[in-house]
Amino acid sequence: MKWKTRLGAGVTALAAVLGVVSAPAATAAPATALAAPDISLANIKTHLNQLQTIANNNGGTRSPRGAGYAASVTYVENLLKNAGFTTTRQTCTSCIGQSQNLIAEWPQGDASQVIMLGAHLDSVSAGPGINDNGSGSASILETALTLARTNPAMAKRVRFAWWADEESGLVGSKYYVNNLPSSERTKIKTYLNFDMIGSKNWGYFVYDDVASVKAIFDEYFSSIGIQTEGDSEGDGRSDHASFKSAGIPVGGLATGAGDIKSSAQAQKWGGTAGAAFDNCYHRACDTTSNIPDTPLEKNSDAIGYALWKLAVATTQGNDFSVSLNPTAGTVQPGQSLQVAVSTATTSGSAQSISLSASGLPSGATASFSPATVQSGGSSTLTITTSASTPTGSFPVTVTADGASVDHTASFTLGVGTSSCAPVTTGTRLDIPDYPGAAVTSTATVGGCARNASNATKVEVHITHTYRGDLVLDLVAPDGTAYRLKNSSSDSTPNLDTTYTVNASSEAANGAWQLRLRDVGPADTGYLSSWTLTV
Repeated sequence: MKWKTRLGAGVTALAAVLGVVSAPAATAAPATALAAPDISLANIKTHLNQLQTIANNNGGTRSPRGAGYAASVTYVENLLKNAGFTTTRQTCTSCIGQSQNLIAEWPQGDASQVIMLGAHLDSVSAGPGINDNGSGSASILETALTLARTNPAMAKRVRFAWWADEESGLVGSKYYVNNLPSSERTKIKTYLNFDMIGSKNWGYFVYDDVASVKAIFDEYFSSIGIQTEGDSEGDGRSDHASFKSAGIPVGGLATGAGDIKSSAQAQKWGGTAGAAFDNCYHRACDTTSNIPDTPLEKNSDAIGYALWKLAVATTQGNDFSVSLNPTAGTVQPGQSLQVAVSTATTSGSAQSISLSASGLPSGATASFSPATVQSGGSSTLTITTSASTPTGSFPVTVTADGASVDHTASFTLGVGTSSCAPVTTGTRLDIPDYPGAAVTSTATVGGCARNASNATKVEVHITHTYRGDLVLDLVAPDGTAYRLKNSSSDSTPNLDTTYTVNASSEAANGAWQLRLRDVGPADTGYLSSWTLTV
């Protein structure tokens, strides 16, 4: 494709991924990677036409409630098997119809370092789901087939996944992650998710959960003159949330769903301001006619670019890895814990590494013994809290500053009291009138050593002149969103009610958010308070 030619064959690779991707320091010896080949738009469109045909033959849908989803799995699996992939169907017992996840692994590269790409293959019952999410499914399928055709030397193992029953709440991907032994989870160094990458009134959104993973996609888009934005609309609403909740670094792409394109976005990307990015989102009109070539082509090239950067073998300079054991721990205020920090030389010669930690809550300190090691050496991190350290869950980043390259590793610090009592947030929060952005209010649960219940309660008190305009979501600490209330024609003022959701797959501890959005003009209001009972 024409956009790829501007990158050239001598593209510089980021440092080897081991935990979280990290860009090389200016003094690092360059690592030269084979440039990614073009990902064929024509072939992707062929896959989309096949998915459309499958939907046409199954009542206009590829939902797992009928035979359309299973037929989609068969189509994808046959192509992968013929290309030399090792494929596995995983029956998801919690999915609608016990539908199956499809996993395909390319049998080359270091099996202890897995780069994983995924997309949900199911549609809603209302339509064929060609953008949502045939676009992501077809693009990673063609990326996989391109990998097989070109057969480059691999530094890391590559695994692709097509998820079942995402539309019911990320059920397939959660089942996969929850059933992975911890030893297998640690092998997955990065998970990349692609959900709706061919929207008709498109934007260019890059997941911003991990800055260094986002930087790879931004590097590609910058090379073809495209500005990107973080994907706030899809945050926690697609399958990457299942991996993020397990502590696996995530990234991905999207082109927008039901959110409205702003004037600034239309000026930046073209298209129609004041209209949805995809006005056929979750509708029968989400067909092959709903997908333009431009976003599909550029995003599929970006997928190939990222995969080649992350997994294809490079000629490395001096490099190392860093890992933590354990990767999470909980203390009461005033207590301390210790974490083993291990390093290894992965290429070239050993180098000196200085260790530091960031992201600690107030009143907490970190020390390393020793604070400087040679790659291949180890250290002990001690995190000490005080009586004033706030409760909650805090992502701590350990930075290993090497003489040639830098790397990071992540640790989740829990600080809490022994309580699963209801948490109330009573700070007034104004809700911007349409078309204003969604706003969030946070309630932090600490010291509740269990999962949330299957009857988690959210009590809300909202003053508003037209409550039918309001859309409410409960967002779990791992980013998974649970819809509490859709918009309606209910003209009654104010909202004082309690919602119940099944959040039993979520850890109770952490920062929960109530997300509020006004989707109708003229009427205004504010959140008075809300109470979360996990």
